[in-house]
Amino acid sequence: MEEIEKAVSEFIVENFLFGDEDGVPEPEESFLEMRLIDSTGVLELVLFLETNYEIKIADAELTPENLDSLRKIAAFVTKKCA
Repeated sequence: MEEIEKAVSEFIVENFLFGDEDGVPEPEESFLEMRLIDSTGVLELVLFLETNYEIKIADAELTPENLDSLRKIAAFVTKKCA
């Protein structure tokens, strides 16, 4: 799971923080509470996950329980890949 968290963190730095590593959230910090990712950002994140982990994310899975923190994303992707 740590590899997934690291990859997603790097994606966030590159695409949402414009290279500013100081803004990287802690593994359990909520992206929504931080106002880090908006609805368009969620779509970019989903495309990143689907492409890099060869998974398909259904519309019903686009929930904060699955995608609102590095830790939640890592758990979700690990489950989808199993």
